[in-house]
Amino acid sequence: MKRHLLTLSVVSLSFLSTVGAALPYPILPPLFAGDGQGALVHFLGLPPKLLFGIAVAINPLGLLLGSAVLGPLSDSHGRRRILLLTALACAVGHALTALGLRMESYPLFVLARFGAGLAEGNTPVARALLADRLQGDERVRGLAWLNSATYMGWLAGPLLAGLTVGLGLTVPFWLAAAALLASSVLARLVLPTDDAVPRAQAWWRIARERHALRLLSEPQLRALVVVQLLLTLGLTAFYEFYPLWLVEYAGMAAAGIAWTTAAMCAVMTLSSSLAARMGAVRLGRAAFAALACGVFFACLVPGARTLGIVALVAAGMPISLYNTFIQAFCAERFGHHGQGAIMGLLSTIFCVANVIVALAGSLLALLDTRLVLLAAAAFAVVSAAKLRRWNRAH
Repeated sequence: MKRHLLTLSVVSLSFLSTVGAALPYPILPPLFAGDGQGALVHFLGLPPKLLFGIAVAINPLGLLLGSAVLGPLSDSHGRRRILLLTALACAVGHALTALGLRMESYPLFVLARFGAGLAEGNTPVARALLADRLQGDERVRGLAWLNSATYMGWLAGPLLAGLTVGLGLTVPFWLAAAALLASSVLARLVLPTDDAVPRAQAWWRIARERHALRLLSEPQLRALVVVQLLLTLGLTAFYEFYPLWLVEYAGMAAAGIAWTTAAMCAVMTLSSSLAARMGAVRLGRAAFAALACGVFFACLVPGARTLGIVALVAAGMPISLYNTFIQAFCAERFGHHGQGAIMGLLSTIFCVANVIVALAGSLLALLDTRLVLLAAAAFAVVSAAKLRRWNRAH
């Protein structure tokens, strides 16, 4: 029973953190790209679309830094402490975001989104906590439910914003802050006390000396980074550009894109449940899931509407299975480096891939959106091939 409460509390915190990260997506475009007036959308006389780009990019930048540092920090200062502190910091970030919107202060708004992003980089800490406290099949199930909560958070965030923004521009952020505070109280009661650690180092020293990227000194982890970067380049190219494909080749508007995304998220959630029941983790299964991702991504390249939509929704299954398999494998194979550092490394790779795809994918999409999706398929297939070779070698 205690293990179930542990999983529930960790999953709820991760879900709400993801909800907060996804909240601004339906709120900011009308604000900056429409006929908005006021200091917020005309800061320093800069074009609103430029301000919008900065506002959208600043949260993932914080997420990148948080993912690299918070995991290793929890190895030294304790999972429970770091998870609770970052959850509270995330709630404060949402509250400051709401204040920035109300005061029409663009600097406060941007700083609040950056701070919230830093705190939202606590997903590696949540994964590490489950990897520490659960073993075998229970660990796989816990990580699967955590991934499922993350997928649902990216769906629930925009839905919450869309349903409540009519009550006021700041209402979604106040609700997210209140929910995180309530979930933090539950987690404080349920999460086990951190094990005693040798004299904890100063946080700034850990951030400088023990960040997740230090693990690249080990050859097997460098091989993992290559495989994971290839796959996540494919995943992020798919995530970021399938909505554009739906507009150009499926003739969908915002409502159609939202329902298609909801269907894919539902498949991801169900697939996470399936992964939780598949027992022992084998690298070969991750390779097969990566190959399936490539096949489904490639189905969008011809531009056929029905085939593309079906493949897009179905791709949720191998994406979910791959993420669960690779996280459980890394927890078992490389946990001696510190679960926080390992999970932080995986999250950092994902954030780096987002940055690369955002820069390069936009240029490629100027020629044809399908070229980005073709590249996504190619990355996934190459990643699958490397995973199979790695599996045979080790």
